[in-house]
Amino acid sequence: MDKQIVITASIFGMVAVMAGAFGAHALKAILAAEQLQTWQTAVQYQFYHVFALLFLAVLGQQNNGYASAAFYLFTFGIIFFSGSLYVLSLRYALNWNWAKVLGPITPIGGLLFIAGWVMLLMAALKQK
Repeated sequence: MDKQIVITASIFGMVAVMAGAFGAHALKAILAAEQLQTWQTAVQYQFYHVFALLFLAVLGQQNNGYASAAFYLFTFGIIFFSGSLYVLSLRYALNWNWAKVLGPITPIGGLLFIAGWVMLLMAALKQK
C-alpha cells in the first residue's frame, strides 16, 4: 500500500467529514439553499475522490507511472474543484467579492478528475 496516497486520502477524508458537518449544521442558517447545495456538491465530490485515492493506494503497489499520475490528478482535482466550490459557497456570506475569479477554476478541477480516472484505467490495464 502506498503510504503517501493513504495519508493524503486520510487528510482529505477527514476534511470532507468536517466540511459536511459544518455545512449541515453551522452553514445551514447562514447560506442560501443554492449556496448550501454547492457546498454539499464539493463535499460529495471530495468523498468520491478520497475513495478513488484509497483504491489507488492498493493498485499503486506496483507503482507504475499511471498510478502516480492519477494520484496527482485526483489530489489537484480535489483542491481545484471542491476547494473552489467551498470558497464560492461562502463568497456572499463573507463578502469575498474577489472569490468570483475562482469560477473558472472549478471546471479545471473537473477536468483533472476526468484525467485522473483515465490514468486509473490505464494503471489497471497496465497491471499484470
